[in-house]
Amino acid sequence: MDKFNIAIDGPAGAGKSTIARLVAGALGFIYVDTGAMYRAVTWKVQQEGLLPDQETEVAALAERMQIELVPGEEGQQVYVDGVDVTKAIRTTAITDHVSQIASYGAIRQLLVALQKQMAISKGVVMDGRDIGTHVMPDAEIKVFLTASVKERAERRFKEMQNNGTCTLTLSELEQDIARRDQLDQNREISPLRRAHDAVLMDSTSMTIEEVVDEILGLCKNKVGGGK
Repeated sequence: MDKFNIAIDGPAGAGKSTIARLVAGALGFIYVDTGAMYRAVTWKVQQEGLLPDQETEVAALAERMQIELVPGEEGQQVYVDGVDVTKAIRTTAITDHVSQIASYGAIRQLLVALQKQMAISKGVVMDGRDIGTHVMPDAEIKVFLTASVKERAERRFKEMQNNGTCTLTLSELEQDIARRDQLDQNREISPLRRAHDAVLMDSTSMTIEEVVDEILGLCKNKVGGGK
């Protein structure tokens, strides 16, 4: 099977990371969670005692830090300067500020360059907000994965309850997701939007397995992928 790239974009809580990881596993491809990279920068900013609105200092810090994405038995492991931050970057404290950090042009330029480098050899499934429009505009398969705000909030709420990081009520989480949608869609640099050639997939009433199967079907139909 020839290698090709898959770009999965969509708003917060749409299930992009879970879907992308499963699709990559089914195809034997490499999974790249770009959101984790922005979360890693946000974590480092907090560790260094900087404020999210200190754009110049945040950009300088990002230039100095090293981010590694390493495949593991339980999914992708994230390291910042040699420290495993896989769980630490999923807290509410990080979620509250990652959209602001991701809106800075210098941060996006730095991380997008790394992401583009990862995609050169093909065989990559990458998810984020601007993968099909900016990072991998030539990806053979593009999907814009979405779901209703209510459904996304309920999914995130259950996920946070399961891993013990839930500090918000369901209503507060729904408001937070709607706020992040606004930030992501209205930022000046690489806003969240569907690529003109991306397949729109609303997963509100779909199971994870159904979404994965549909994407694998797209691969088989378009590029002959699949096992």
